[in-house]
Amino acid sequence: MRLALEQARHAEAAGDVPVGAVVVDADGVVLGAGHNLREATHDPTAHAEVLAIRAAAAVRGSWRLDDCSLVVTLEPCTMCGGAVVLARLHRLVYGATDAKAGAVGSLWDVVRDRRLNHRPEVLGGVLADECEDALRRWFRQRRGSPTLG
Repeated sequence: MRLALEQARHAEAAGDVPVGAVVVDADGVVLGAGHNLREATHDPTAHAEVLAIRAAAAVRGSWRLDDCSLVVTLEPCTMCGGAVVLARLHRLVYGATDAKAGAVGSLWDVVRDRRLNHRPEVLGGVLADECEDALRRWFRQRRGSPTLG
């Protein structure tokens, strides 16, 4: 999660919501990393999770990341939750919950939906205070109030 938090700082420096993600293999080797780039790229799909998954798949030479874990600072949205399922990631680890858009239990639970053909292991709340603090600080500076919880 510390590496994901480092990625979140890159997003913040680029003027985007400070969300960072890394994909690690079963041995803990980082295969891909990403941070939000929606503002810089004008791309609504440029979420940290999607970018980290794309990078890991490129390194692997395969879209199947079934022995890998995604570590992300914020509970994934529906798009990113779907990407976790489609990449067949073994585990999803996240920090802060997202009461407004979270799709791993807050609003929806895409990754554990029994109708889908893959359900990763989920571990939430890892370094949640640090992840939440970064987000709250960013939103306070830009909008005058936090959006979390």
